[in-house]
Amino acid sequence: MQRWRGLEDIPQDWGRSVVTIGSYDGVHRGHQLIISHAVDRARELGVPSVVVTFDPHPSEVVRPGSHPPLLAPHHRRAELMAELGVDALLILPFTTEFSKLSPADFVAKVLVDKLHAKAVVEGPNFRFGHKAAGNVDFLREQGQTYDFEVEVVELYVSGAAGGGEPFSSTMTRRLVAEGDVEGAREILGRPHRVEGIVVRGAQRGRELGFPTANVETLPHTAIPADGVYAGWLHVGDEAMPAAISVGTNPQFDGTERTVEAYAIDRVGLDLYGLHVAVDFLAFVRGQARFDSIEALLEAIADDVKRSLELIEAYGAL
Repeated sequence: MQRWRGLEDIPQDWGRSVVTIGSYDGVHRGHQLIISHAVDRARELGVPSVVVTFDPHPSEVVRPGSHPPLLAPHHRRAELMAELGVDALLILPFTTEFSKLSPADFVAKVLVDKLHAKAVVEGPNFRFGHKAAGNVDFLREQGQTYDFEVEVVELYVSGAAGGGEPFSSTMTRRLVAEGDVEGAREILGRPHRVEGIVVRGAQRGRELGFPTANVETLPHTAIPADGVYAGWLHVGDEAMPAAISVGTNPQFDGTERTVEAYAIDRVGLDLYGLHVAVDFLAFVRGQARFDSIEALLEAIADDVKRSLELIEAYGAL
């Protein structure tokens, strides 16, 4: 998959293509429907498929300080889109100047002049251009002018998660924030993932016999509610069953919120300085403070046992 950052990166000889536009944070199952439809349509027409997205998130530019928690960083979104068969990913730097582009100018400068759109595939609620004034009806009108089709793909409606509302990144962020990582997993089609560099912490886990990887998460990451979770710790190509703790460590009067993963039954791991990923599979219990270190150790042992049971129940990744 080709990756372009900015319109100037698009090859000069780029021909017609099928395009879909959106933030696509999380690349959840609703997003997957739209993107897969664009990929399939591109193959039918014999042209490449292109996903257009933005960095930073548009809300941060339009309303500074309102950057939403992110379900996936751009490199992870690119991996997921590549798995869906996307041919090219265009990341447009979203600046104040760019935010002032009218819907008509956006169509002309991006879809027509640069990507030579033959078809555009979107969800029913797609909005674009200055003050989100453009919608799919306007896009259809522009398509008649510039000779491109517009196809609208209805989003999935969830089963248990979210009470039957259409799948959305907003709903997924809410479920993650509430600790409902199983609900988020239903919408995403995979466990919610948090990434970052392993840094040195207080090393209390090592002293207690349960050494953890203290993950310094990427900016704006959507982090689950405080508590203990079952999941996976990914290091390179290896996925290790893990018990994951999120919170401030109230047992030791902690104040800094951390994400720590204990790779179950793994001895001698040295992960400091490595980029790792943590997948949240299921909630085990809420954050708690115990009467003694002995009670804490007993709870941790139970957390590990319960985590293994949950991981086995879900099956291998």
